[in-house]
Amino acid sequence: MLAEALEHLVRGVVEHPDDVIVRDKQTRRGPLLEVRVHPDDLGKVIGRSGRTATAFRTVISALAGREGSRIDFVDVDRVR
Repeated sequence: MLAEALEHLVRGVVEHPDDVIVRDKQTRRGPLLEVRVHPDDLGKVIGRSGRTATAFRTVISALAGREGSRIDFVDVDRVR
């Protein structure tokens, strides 16, 4: 549910919504939502001084409740 919500939010901000991929991974540190976007959209997703990324994290942490979830923003050109 969190991955779908985050994907919906990110697609509304970027210019290349078809390139948005959100993966839900389990790591040693807990759940991780990995967001991949087009390289041109990375700045929009992060925002000025990280404000947009912080807003995404705030919304997802409110939805996640106590379990929490980390978010990592990556451009699609980076090695998978």
